Amino acid sequence: QLQLVESGGGLVQPGGSLRLSCAASGFTLDYYNIGWFRQAPGKEREGISCISSSHGSAGYADSVKGRFTISRDNAKNTVYLQMNSLKFEDTAVYYCAADPTYGSMCRNIEVWGQGTLVTVSS
Repeated sequence: QLQLVESGGGLVQPGGSLRLSCAASGFTLDYYNIGWFRQAPGKEREGISCISSSHGSAGYADSVKGRFTISRDNAKNTVYLQMNSLKFEDTAVYYCAADPTYGSMCRNIEVWGQGTLVTVSS
């Protein structure tokens, strides 16, 4: 069974940092583009970052560019999202997801994690 499990969410003050982890089981992340998505209360889910399977190329939504960094450790079968300079509006449930299609950069998601809550509050 293909599974993704997120961890690392929690409560953080504005300006603080968190690192989310996305661990895979049942498959090898090497061959997948891996994305991070988030859904804030009352809003639609949005894609915020994706790292490609091939060269590790990364893309970011404008809302997080310069503050968030996606990375992958294939040896640990894990992808990370380092989140710095967090803002109130970053509060959301964060999901990681896997896309097996070469070059699609997370536009063809086939596996979703269950999500981890990030709350930015003073």
